[in-house]
Amino acid sequence: MYEVAIIGCGRIAHKISEGVAENNNKMELVSLCDIVEEKMFKIEGTYNKKLNEKREIKKYTDYKEMIAKEKIDIAIISTESGYHEEIGLYCLENNIHTIIEKPLAMSIKGAQKLVDKAKEKGLKLAASHQNRFNYPIQLLKKAIEEKRMGKIFNGIARILWTRDDSYYLQAPWRGTWDLDGGTLMNQCIHNIDLLNWMMDDEIDTVYAQTSNYIRNIEAEDYGVIIIRYKSGKIGTIEGSAIIYPKNLEETLTITGEKGTVVIGGMAVNKVNTWRVEGDNEEDYLNIDCGDPNSVYGFGHRALYKDFVEALEEDREPLVSGAAGMNAVKIILAAYKSQMTGLPVKFDEFKEFESMNMKNIKGFKKR
Repeated sequence: MYEVAIIGCGRIAHKISEGVAENNNKMELVSLCDIVEEKMFKIEGTYNKKLNEKREIKKYTDYKEMIAKEKIDIAIISTESGYHEEIGLYCLENNIHTIIEKPLAMSIKGAQKLVDKAKEKGLKLAASHQNRFNYPIQLLKKAIEEKRMGKIFNGIARILWTRDDSYYLQAPWRGTWDLDGGTLMNQCIHNIDLLNWMMDDEIDTVYAQTSNYIRNIEAEDYGVIIIRYKSGKIGTIEGSAIIYPKNLEETLTITGEKGTVVIGGMAVNKVNTWRVEGDNEEDYLNIDCGDPNSVYGFGHRALYKDFVEALEEDREPLVSGAAGMNAVKIILAAYKSQMTGLPVKFDEFKEFESMNMKNIKGFKKR
C-alpha cells in the first residue's frame, strides 16, 4: 500500500482524490497540504465519499513540515503551475515518487532539473497528462503503432473553449507569465501532449502566432502553433479561451494514407470519425465511454494505476517526466516564435528558461 499526499487542494484536487480512492487496493491518501484549510476539508470529504467511509486525513499548510512529519511514498502536486518545479524538486530530494499536474514546470531548465533529480535518486516522476488513458485515445495509438493507418501525414489538435473574466478573477495567478502562461500552456497542453505522442517523431521546427484579444490577462487568450517534424509530418494546434458563448470542442485529428480519425467529446473521450482501412466505422462510433462531468475526464484513475505498476515493475510511467518536459518545450518554443516572428529550431532551442515578463519582452519582433 502506497501512502499518498496531495499538495495543492484547488480546482483539480477533487479529481485527484477520486483517482486515489479508485486505486484503494494500492494507494491510500494520508496527507493533504494547502495554505487554505477549508479546501483540505472539502478534498477530504470528496475522498471519503468515494470510499463510502469516513477517514480523517492529516492536514498541513506547509508542505515541508508535512514531509518532515509524515511517511509519504507518492506526492501528487497540484498547486499553481509556477510552484511545480520548487515543490517537485523538494519531494524528489526527500525520496518521494512524484506526480505533477500539468505543466511539469514553467521552464525547460526547471523541467530538466526534475527529470535529472528523479534519475539521480532512482525515483519515478510522471506528468499528469491523463487523457492518454482515454479508451478512444488508446485505440488510436494502437492503430498507429500497428501501421493500420499507413504513413501518418498530419495531426490537428483543436481546443476551442471559453474562459470568462470571472474564471481569471477567481484565481489571480491564472493568465500570468510567472505562475501560469496563457491558453496554450493552461488549456491546450493536454491535447498538445496527445498530438505529439501520436506523431511519435523528432520535432524539427515550431512556428506560432498568438494574440490577446479580450481577456484581461498578461498572456495569450488565442494561439496557433505549427510543428514540422523531421520526417515531414505536420502538426497544427489551435487554442482559444474566447469562444462565444461556451466551450465548442476539444478534438484530436490524425490523418494518414489509410486512415482518418477524429477523437472528440468533452475530454477527447469519444470517437467522432473512424475511417481506417479494414475497420467498420460504426463499431467505433458506437463505443460508449460515458460523458465525464468535467473537462478533466476519466483518466486520473488509470494514470495512477499505471504509476503504481511502474513502481512495481521498475519501468517508466506511460507519461514520464521527459514526456511532460517535451510538452512544455513545444509551448515555450511557440512563445519564442511569437516574440521573434520566426520559426524556432527545436534541437537548438535552449533559451526562454523562465517564463517571466522580462524574458518575454526581451524577444523583439523582427
